[in-house]
Amino acid sequence: MLTEQRHRIILDELKQKGIIKINYLVNILNTSESTIRRDLNYLESINAVKRIHGGAAIPKGRLIEPSYSEKEIQNVQEKKKIAQFASSCIEDGDCIYLDSGTSTFEMIQYISNKKIIIVTNGLKHINAIIENNINGYILGGKVKNNTKAVIGIDALKCMVKFRFDKCFLGINGIHPEYGFTTPDSEEAILKKNAIEHSRQSYILADESKFGEVSFVKVADLEMSDIITYGQIENYERYSEKTNIKVVMDS
Repeated sequence: MLTEQRHRIILDELKQKGIIKINYLVNILNTSESTIRRDLNYLESINAVKRIHGGAAIPKGRLIEPSYSEKEIQNVQEKKKIAQFASSCIEDGDCIYLDSGTSTFEMIQYISNKKIIIVTNGLKHINAIIENNINGYILGGKVKNNTKAVIGIDALKCMVKFRFDKCFLGINGIHPEYGFTTPDSEEAILKKNAIEHSRQSYILADESKFGEVSFVKVADLEMSDIITYGQIENYERYSEKTNIKVVMDS
Protein backbone atom coordinates (compact mmCIF):
# COMPACT_ATOMS: atom_id res chain seq x y z
CA MET A 1 0.00 0.00 0.00
CA LEU A 2 1.29 3.45 -0.91
CA THR A 3 2.16 5.90 1.86
CA GLU A 4 -0.48 8.36 0.68
CA GLN A 5 -3.14 5.65 0.86
CA ARG A 6 -2.18 4.79 4.44
CA HIS A 7 -2.34 8.46 5.42
CA ARG A 8 -5.80 8.82 3.90
CA ILE A 9 -7.08 5.72 5.73
CA ILE A 10 -5.56 6.90 9.02
CA LEU A 11 -7.26 10.30 8.69
CA ASP A 12 -10.58 8.71 7.72
CA GLU A 13 -10.43 6.44 10.78
CA LEU A 14 -9.65 9.41 13.00
CA LYS A 15 -12.65 11.34 11.70
CA GLN A 16 -14.90 8.43 12.60
CA LYS A 17 -13.40 7.51 15.98
CA GLY A 18 -11.70 10.65 17.35
CA ILE A 19 -8.85 8.60 18.85
CA ILE A 20 -7.07 5.58 17.33
CA LYS A 21 -4.39 3.29 18.70
CA ILE A 22 -1.28 2.11 16.89
CA ASN A 23 -2.18 -1.57 17.34
CA TYR A 24 -5.51 -0.96 15.63
CA LEU A 25 -3.82 0.70 12.65
CA VAL A 26 -1.26 -2.10 12.40
CA ASN A 27 -4.12 -4.59 12.05
CA ILE A 28 -6.30 -2.74 9.55
CA LEU A 29 -3.38 -1.58 7.40
CA ASN A 30 -1.48 -4.87 7.66
CA THR A 31 1.84 -3.15 8.20
CA SER A 32 4.51 -2.79 10.89
CA GLU A 33 4.33 -0.71 14.06
CA SER A 34 7.43 1.24 13.01
CA THR A 35 5.75 2.22 9.73
CA ILE A 36 2.63 3.42 11.55
CA ARG A 37 4.76 5.46 13.96
CA ARG A 38 6.51 7.13 11.01
CA ASP A 39 3.14 7.86 9.41
CA LEU A 40 1.81 9.42 12.62
CA ASN A 41 4.97 11.46 13.15
CA TYR A 42 4.63 12.87 9.64
CA LEU A 43 0.92 13.62 10.02
CA GLU A 44 1.63 15.35 13.34
CA SER A 45 4.34 17.48 11.66
CA ILE A 46 1.71 18.90 9.27
CA ASN A 47 -0.81 19.30 12.14
CA ALA A 48 -3.15 16.67 10.73
CA VAL A 49 -3.09 14.57 13.91
CA LYS A 50 -2.03 14.92 17.53
CA ARG A 51 0.08 12.13 18.99
CA ILE A 52 -1.08 10.61 22.26
CA HIS A 53 0.41 7.67 24.13
CA GLY A 54 0.02 4.61 21.94
CA GLY A 55 -1.87 6.35 19.16
CA ALA A 56 -3.24 9.61 17.80
CA ALA A 57 -6.16 12.00 18.16
CA ILE A 58 -7.74 14.76 16.12
CA PRO A 59 -6.08 18.12 16.87
CA LYS A 60 -8.55 20.69 18.18
CA GLY A 61 -8.91 24.29 17.09
CA ARG A 62 -7.96 26.78 19.78
CA LEU A 63 -11.46 28.27 19.92
CA ILE A 64 -13.35 24.99 19.65
CA GLU A 65 -15.13 23.95 22.83
CA PRO A 66 -17.45 20.93 23.03
CA SER A 67 -20.83 21.46 24.67
CA TYR A 68 -21.59 20.02 28.10
CA SER A 69 -23.74 17.34 26.46
CA GLU A 70 -20.90 16.32 24.17
CA LYS A 71 -18.44 16.16 27.07
CA GLU A 72 -20.83 13.99 29.09
CA ILE A 73 -20.38 11.07 26.70
CA GLN A 74 -16.62 11.39 26.19
CA ASN A 75 -14.15 9.23 28.18
CA VAL A 76 -16.83 8.47 30.77
CA GLN A 77 -15.02 5.70 32.67
CA GLU A 78 -11.77 7.67 32.80
CA LYS A 79 -13.59 10.68 34.24
CA LYS A 80 -15.23 8.57 36.94
CA LYS A 81 -11.88 7.15 38.02
CA ILE A 82 -10.25 10.58 38.03
CA ALA A 83 -13.18 12.02 40.01
CA GLN A 84 -13.10 9.23 42.58
CA PHE A 85 -9.38 9.77 43.17
CA ALA A 86 -9.82 13.56 43.33
CA SER A 87 -12.55 13.18 45.96
CA SER A 88 -10.11 11.30 48.18
CA CYS A 89 -8.07 14.53 48.42
CA ILE A 90 -10.96 16.24 50.25
CA GLU A 91 -11.10 16.17 54.05
CA ASP A 92 -13.79 17.03 56.56
CA GLY A 93 -13.84 20.77 57.21
CA ASP A 94 -12.62 21.72 53.73
CA CYS A 95 -14.05 24.65 51.78
CA ILE A 96 -13.67 23.72 48.13
CA TYR A 97 -14.33 25.19 44.71
CA LEU A 98 -15.74 22.88 42.03
CA ASP A 99 -15.36 24.23 38.53
CA SER A 100 -18.19 23.59 36.07
CA GLY A 101 -17.48 20.57 33.91
CA THR A 102 -18.21 16.88 33.60
CA SER A 103 -15.16 15.58 35.48
CA THR A 104 -15.77 17.78 38.51
CA PHE A 105 -19.49 16.93 38.42
CA GLU A 106 -18.59 13.25 38.84
CA MET A 107 -16.84 14.08 42.13
CA ILE A 108 -20.06 15.02 43.92
CA GLN A 109 -21.32 11.46 44.33
CA TYR A 110 -18.12 10.52 46.18
CA ILE A 111 -18.17 13.34 48.76
CA SER A 112 -21.74 13.26 50.04
CA ASN A 113 -20.64 11.91 53.43
CA LYS A 114 -18.06 14.63 54.08
CA LYS A 115 -18.59 17.74 56.18
CA ILE A 116 -17.56 20.36 53.65
CA ILE A 117 -18.71 23.49 51.85
CA ILE A 118 -18.72 23.63 48.06
CA VAL A 119 -18.67 26.78 45.94
CA THR A 120 -19.33 26.21 42.24
CA ASN A 121 -20.11 27.98 38.98
CA GLY A 122 -21.68 24.81 37.51
CA LEU A 123 -25.42 24.93 36.97
CA LYS A 124 -25.71 21.13 36.83
CA HIS A 125 -23.52 20.85 39.91
CA ILE A 126 -25.82 22.73 42.23
CA ASN A 127 -28.71 20.26 41.89
CA ALA A 128 -26.40 17.34 42.66
CA ILE A 129 -24.95 19.23 45.64
CA ILE A 130 -28.46 19.79 47.02
CA GLU A 131 -29.54 16.19 46.38
CA ASN A 132 -26.46 14.91 48.24
CA ASN A 133 -27.21 17.19 51.20
CA ILE A 134 -23.94 19.13 50.90
CA ASN A 135 -23.67 22.77 51.97
CA GLY A 136 -23.15 24.80 48.82
CA TYR A 137 -22.95 28.20 47.14
CA ILE A 138 -23.35 29.00 43.46
CA LEU A 139 -21.69 32.03 41.91
CA GLY A 140 -24.02 34.61 40.39
CA GLY A 141 -23.47 36.01 36.92
CA LYS A 142 -23.95 35.41 33.23
CA VAL A 143 -24.99 31.90 32.16
CA LYS A 144 -22.96 30.30 29.39
CA ASN A 145 -25.46 27.98 27.74
CA ASN A 146 -22.93 25.80 25.92
CA THR A 147 -21.05 24.66 29.03
CA LYS A 148 -23.78 25.31 31.63
CA ALA A 149 -21.37 27.54 33.54
CA VAL A 150 -21.84 30.87 35.32
CA ILE A 151 -19.21 33.34 34.11
CA GLY A 152 -18.49 37.05 33.77
CA ILE A 153 -17.62 39.97 36.02
CA ASP A 154 -20.46 39.32 38.48
CA ALA A 155 -19.30 35.73 38.98
CA LEU A 156 -15.77 36.99 39.52
CA LYS A 157 -16.97 39.52 42.14
CA CYS A 158 -18.68 36.68 43.97
CA MET A 159 -15.62 34.47 43.85
CA VAL A 160 -13.02 36.93 45.17
CA LYS A 161 -14.66 37.10 48.60
CA PHE A 162 -14.06 33.36 49.16
CA ARG A 163 -10.91 31.55 50.27
CA PHE A 164 -10.67 27.85 49.45
CA ASP A 165 -8.75 24.98 50.95
CA LYS A 166 -8.80 23.23 47.58
CA CYS A 167 -10.14 23.81 44.08
CA PHE A 168 -10.80 21.27 41.35
CA LEU A 169 -10.85 22.48 37.76
CA GLY A 170 -11.47 21.10 34.32
CA ILE A 171 -9.27 22.31 31.45
CA ASN A 172 -9.10 22.12 27.65
CA GLY A 173 -5.35 22.17 27.09
CA ILE A 174 -2.23 21.16 29.03
CA HIS A 175 1.13 21.98 27.46
CA PRO A 176 4.65 21.95 28.97
CA GLU A 177 5.43 25.41 27.54
CA TYR A 178 2.06 27.15 27.33
CA GLY A 179 0.57 25.79 30.56
CA PHE A 180 -3.14 25.35 31.21
CA THR A 181 -5.40 26.88 28.55
CA THR A 182 -9.10 27.18 27.70
CA PRO A 183 -11.04 28.68 24.75
CA ASP A 184 -13.07 31.24 26.73
CA SER A 185 -11.44 34.30 28.33
CA GLU A 186 -14.20 34.72 30.95
CA GLU A 187 -13.90 31.11 32.07
CA ALA A 188 -10.10 31.47 32.09
CA ILE A 189 -10.33 34.40 34.53
CA LEU A 190 -12.51 32.40 36.93
CA LYS A 191 -10.21 29.39 36.80
CA LYS A 192 -7.15 31.59 37.38
CA ASN A 193 -8.76 33.28 40.38
CA ALA A 194 -9.87 29.95 41.84
CA ILE A 195 -6.25 28.78 41.74
CA GLU A 196 -5.00 32.01 43.31
CA HIS A 197 -7.58 31.83 46.13
CA SER A 198 -6.93 28.17 46.97
CA ARG A 199 -4.41 26.62 49.31
CA GLN A 200 -4.13 23.67 46.91
CA SER A 201 -5.42 23.37 43.35
CA TYR A 202 -5.97 20.36 41.12
CA ILE A 203 -6.57 20.07 37.38
CA LEU A 204 -8.69 17.07 36.35
CA ALA A 205 -7.90 15.91 32.82
CA ASP A 206 -7.81 12.75 30.74
CA GLU A 207 -4.94 12.02 28.35
CA SER A 208 -6.59 13.77 25.39
CA LYS A 209 -5.95 17.21 26.99
CA PHE A 210 -2.17 16.81 27.07
CA GLY A 211 -0.32 18.57 24.26
CA GLU A 212 -3.34 20.73 23.44
CA VAL A 213 -3.19 24.53 23.44
CA SER A 214 -6.42 26.56 23.60
CA PHE A 215 -6.90 30.28 23.06
CA VAL A 216 -6.49 31.72 26.57
CA LYS A 217 -3.88 30.88 29.18
CA VAL A 218 -5.13 30.12 32.69
CA ALA A 219 -1.89 29.45 34.56
CA ASP A 220 1.55 27.89 34.35
CA LEU A 221 1.84 24.18 35.08
CA GLU A 222 3.63 24.90 38.34
CA MET A 223 0.44 26.45 39.78
CA SER A 224 -1.60 23.23 40.04
CA ASP A 225 -1.28 19.50 40.48
CA ILE A 226 -2.76 17.34 37.74
CA ILE A 227 -4.97 14.31 38.30
CA THR A 228 -5.21 12.11 35.21
CA TYR A 229 -5.74 8.58 34.02
CA GLY A 230 -3.69 6.45 31.65
CA GLN A 231 -0.28 6.91 30.09
CA ILE A 232 0.80 10.38 28.99
CA GLU A 233 2.90 11.02 25.89
CA ASN A 234 6.14 12.80 26.91
CA TYR A 235 5.25 12.36 30.60
CA GLU A 236 8.66 13.61 31.76
CA ARG A 237 8.17 17.05 30.19
CA TYR A 238 5.12 17.61 32.39
CA SER A 239 6.37 15.95 35.57
CA GLU A 240 9.41 18.27 35.59
CA LYS A 241 7.07 21.22 36.15
CA THR A 242 4.24 19.93 38.33
CA ASN A 243 2.98 16.99 40.36
CA ILE A 244 1.01 14.50 38.27
CA LYS A 245 -1.17 11.98 40.07
CA VAL A 246 -1.90 9.15 37.65
CA VAL A 247 -4.95 7.08 38.56
CA MET A 248 -4.30 3.36 38.15
CA ASP A 249 -6.81 0.56 37.62
CA SER A 250 -7.51 -1.28 40.86
